[in-house]
Formats: sequence, structure tokens, C-alpha cells
Amino acid sequence: FRNILVIGDGGWGTALAILLHRQGCRVTLWSAFPEYAEEVRRTRENRKFLPGVTLPEAIAVTGDVGSAGPVNLIFSVVPTVYLRATLERLKDEMPDAPVVSCTKGIENETLLRPSEILGEIIRPSMLAVMSGPCHAEEAARGLPASYVVASHDASFAEGIQKLLTSERFRVYTNPDYVGVELGGALKNVMAIAAGMCDGLRFGDSATAALVSRGLVEMARLGAAMGARRETFSGLAGLGDLLVTCYSPHSRNRAVGEKVAQGRPLREVLDETEMTPEGVWTVKAALALAAKFHVEMPITRQVHAVLFEGRAPLDGVKKLMLRPTRSEHD
Repeated sequence: FRNILVIGDGGWGTALAILLHRQGCRVTLWSAFPEYAEEVRRTRENRKFLPGVTLPEAIAVTGDVGSAGPVNLIFSVVPTVYLRATLERLKDEMPDAPVVSCTKGIENETLLRPSEILGEIIRPSMLAVMSGPCHAEEAARGLPASYVVASHDASFAEGIQKLLTSERFRVYTNPDYVGVELGGALKNVMAIAAGMCDGLRFGDSATAALVSRGLVEMARLGAAMGARRETFSGLAGLGDLLVTCYSPHSRNRAVGEKVAQGRPLREVLDETEMTPEGVWTVKAALALAAKFHVEMPITRQVHAVLFEGRAPLDGVKKLMLRPTRSEHD
């Protein structure tokens, strides 16, 4: 895999293009907006999504998928809320190549995971999902990080592992396709809740409890959907949950913090070009919880605060005064 197309010029798409370039690949980075692609190509900086990081000259930036030339691997890094429309727009010109999905979310209307949307529209010959605890701002600057890749085709997953593993970026494989993808989606909901703890100035103890019980909710839904519980103790679960709940780079945590401080959600979202996936994933997560008869109290309260007008403190009260139970129930 040496000729690579990255679909999506957000922070992680841009960082991924840089990581692949460092591995000796010929990389094309696609943007949905041709004028912005031209700006990034000219300035060699993605000022909207990854400011302060220089894009190597050898990385092509384009708004035209056809200009990528021969491609033997595609990375899809489009936010879930835009994924279906983007794929419908590109499907007739998308190269016939294996795809790695790096999107972390669940589609609200269909409750499909990103890989399922890709399989429905693009139908690639091979498909993998990749997730883990890595912020674009850090990976693009060469700070050490780890990720995990899963595929129904073990040899394909191992190929992606070999392609990306370096002295600063280590990739593991995991056969649990569903768990890896769900972990990357659900942790964003918990990060919003962690941000609310920060916004309410609840302290470290509250956040630690929230993260611990949030992981239980993630694994509970995952197991009901066919994932392995142990996956949620790994990089795509606990690892990604920790970095997203505690890092100043986390846009989902930042949303929760600002909402807890009394800011309207719409106003918070309008302040950034970034897409905080958890805001939309919480709707799908709650629908999946109902579908699979799974209890997700933290997710329930995040939804109530974001979309039902519940005050953050009232949400906390409802969580704390729920009927008592064993930790392992």
C-alpha cells in the first residue's frame, strides 16, 4: 500500500496524511471544499483543523478525487454526520481500493456504524476500522501514540499495522471489529459528561467515577451488540476514553464543560469548525440502548442536558440517587 487517498481534511485526516507520508507513502488528502483545498495546498497549513503544523510539500491536497491517480488504499476520515452524503457524492469516482474507516460515531437515522455505511455505499473489497487514543495535534508533531486496527480479514489488518507502525506510532490488531468501532464512538459521549464535571467544578473524584462507570456503559452496550467486553479495556475503549475525557485537545470534553457553565449548545457548536462527534452520537447511543434493552444512565443524562433542557446539576442528582446496586450488575 504505497499510493494512498485520505478522504477528509479534518485534524485527524491531516495528521494521518502526515504519518503516512513519513512512512514513505505517496499521499493525497481530499477536502470537500475545493477552495479550502487550494488554500491548504498553497500555505501548507490546515489552519482550520490543525493549525501550526506544516504539511509536507509531497502531500497533494485536492478537492477532486480523480486527481489522486492510481490509488491502492483509502482512509475514510469524514465525520459521521457528513459521511453518507460525502460517499454518495464520491461513489462514482472513488478508486476501487481497500478502505480503512477512521470515523468515530454512529449514524442517527439508521444506527449504522461508519464501516457499515461504507459497506453499503462503496462496497470495498476489503474494509478495516482503526481507532484509539491519539490526538491529531500530537501525532502530527511526532509525539508517541498507539492505535488499533480491526478487520474481518486478518491479513489486511496486519498489512495496515505494518504500514503505519514506526518508532513514534505503534499499531496493534484486534479481531473485534464491532468493539473497536463502538469504543471510538461511545467514548465521545462520556467525554461530554466528563467535561460537564469540569464545568461544574466537581473535582477529580467525580470525574474518575464518571469515567469508570462510563466504561461499564460502553462495554454493556458493546456486549449486547456482539462485541467482546475485553476490547473496552484496551486502546479503543479505556485508552481512547481516558485521553478524550482528560485532554485539553478534546473537543467533546470542551463542549460538556461549556454547556455545564451555562452556554447554549447551539452557541458552543457555532464557535468551532470542528465536529464534536459525541453531540450526535448520544442520540444514536440512546436509541441503541433501547433497541438492545441496555441500561445507559450516563448517556441518558447527557442527552437530557444537551437536547431536553435538563440542568446539568439535575442530571447529576438523578445519576447519584438512582436505586443502589452491586458494581458488577
